Amino acid sequence: MKRILFTCLLFLTAFGYSFADTIAINHFVVKENPFAKDEIAIIAVDTAQNIQENVSGIFTFTVNSFTEQLTFDKGTAFYRHKIEKSGFVYARHENDNGTHSMLYYIYRHDSKLTPVKISWILLICIPLGLILIGYLFKRFIIIAAVIFCIFLYFNHSNGLSIPTFFQSIIDGLKGLFAG
Repeated sequence: MKRILFTCLLFLTAFGYSFADTIAINHFVVKENPFAKDEIAIIAVDTAQNIQENVSGIFTFTVNSFTEQLTFDKGTAFYRHKIEKSGFVYARHENDNGTHSMLYYIYRHDSKLTPVKISWILLICIPLGLILIGYLFKRFIIIAAVIFCIFLYFNHSNGLSIPTFFQSIIDGLKGLFAG
């Protein structure tokens, strides 16, 4: 009887250790790839912006509306597409904890890439600010309309489409209310 009890206890203990913790990417940043020219790297970080070195494996990301299987090794994955000119990069990852997305403007100068994070709040504030200025000061309504058209043209010419613009705002609002 003791052998059967010991065997059952051994199986239950082994069964409990057989389940591994799932690794989830809840925060990430985009940086210049130090090993390749004109490429970027996606780095899994925690809330304090420290690299999560326990993240390894294949994760699905959507980068500028294209689904990519990125291979993470020690928290870093390389996006193997050349960036020819400055433009927007919208990276999105969906896991069990929800959807996590970031909008970056990749500024290309000399032979370097400089990613600048664009907040969804900024995407709301610029058009609303222009509308408010035009409404408060009737003389500036034409100037506000011209600046708004320049804003739209800049966004469109650098790869930020209207659906991506609104998707970034919606994901930011979801993140605000989710956590």
